[in-house]
Amino acid sequence: MSRHRRLRSSMDSTPLKVTIVGAGIGGLAAAIALRRAGHVVQIFESSQNKTEVGAGLALQANALRVLNVFGIRRENLKGATFAGFNIRDAVTGQGASTVWTDFAEAATDELKPLTCHRSDIHDELKRLATSSLSGSESEFHGLGPPAALHLGSKVVACDPATGSITLANGEVVTADLVIGADGVRSTIRTSILGGTPVVPLSKWSCYRCLLDASNLAAYPQLSWLTDSDEGAVDGPWNIDTKGDFAIFFVYFLRGTKALNFVALHYDPEQQGKPYIQPATKADILTAFSDVHDKFKALLDLPTLPQGTTTPAPPPIQVWRLLAVPPLPTWTNARALIMGDAAHGTLPTLGQGAAMAIEEAATLGCLLPLGTTAADVSRRLEAFEELRKARGEFVNRHSVEQGMPETRNFLANQQGIREYIIDHDAIQTAQEYYNTHFAA
Repeated sequence: MSRHRRLRSSMDSTPLKVTIVGAGIGGLAAAIALRRAGHVVQIFESSQNKTEVGAGLALQANALRVLNVFGIRRENLKGATFAGFNIRDAVTGQGASTVWTDFAEAATDELKPLTCHRSDIHDELKRLATSSLSGSESEFHGLGPPAALHLGSKVVACDPATGSITLANGEVVTADLVIGADGVRSTIRTSILGGTPVVPLSKWSCYRCLLDASNLAAYPQLSWLTDSDEGAVDGPWNIDTKGDFAIFFVYFLRGTKALNFVALHYDPEQQGKPYIQPATKADILTAFSDVHDKFKALLDLPTLPQGTTTPAPPPIQVWRLLAVPPLPTWTNARALIMGDAAHGTLPTLGQGAAMAIEEAATLGCLLPLGTTAADVSRRLEAFEELRKARGEFVNRHSVEQGMPETRNFLANQQGIREYIIDHDAIQTAQEYYNTHFAA
């Protein structure tokens, strides 16, 4: 985009050595931003075959502004566009649709929001982070070297003062900067804070699965998904009650070939239960017995595989949700945490991935080529100044969406939507850099 300053500087300065822990969406986005800045990046991931299992997520304009600058190919995301929400009462089946005309009219085609399969986003970010230079892919010319991805490399400790990590095999890797993008159960967070913070159980769990919608016409009981007589808009369904037992999120992926199905429920007895475990359609129907039959009929659709790892994950899983509480700091010397490691949220606002993507872009702006190892600590303080309050805002309001008295407020609060969706992370970070660090 012409109004954005490029994320990289000239290539005649010594690049930083950067270690990223975690190869999820946040870690790969950080690798792209810092590769674009010209730095040398290594990513360490504990999984042997890192993929994003079968869940969808929304990419709204605040995330897409960054991803477009990163060079994503929108067609690779295979997303379905949307312009609002279909909000229905889970028991009565009644409700209304909200079209965000203010955003839909203002959005260019490249900023129209998408619902995507996580693995499609992950694959595209991995391509941009790790692809080698070639004459056929001019988008990579002039960038730093491809990020080196080390799978099956579990990080067990970090020394923020020296910028070093220790792997499970005893190997120590030292860099100018360590980025912890290792999720809500982060190892790097423990090293930065000097102890393990308590991440309380949220008392919310969710069932997740992908449903095969490729032959939706064969299921007339589901015509409400696309029936204009019901007021359905091109967008996700939020099927909710004002009690504490049921929220369904349903939206199309890969055009209309698949439906992402998430069913959140109040689950106060979480202690001692596995973080993730297999589930069945019968489990969902039992947990949501009071839901209107037309919504239960979603489970008439066949399930789709949730991933390609070996062994394959079960098609339906139940997750015990965690929300990271506000932390005293996200940085220490040469190390920082970002994304879920810093402010892991509930999925109720659809902004978890977007916050990590914004934070990655912020790092790219604050650490252009020419940044020295001596500069890193101060730049990380600037990162926290720019990002901490915003990440915690989204975290706090995602939790409030699980409370009956505040649920669905986002659909009715234009100012809050604008604060989240209209934000331009690159412009904000670049202006900060120009004011505080530019020569």
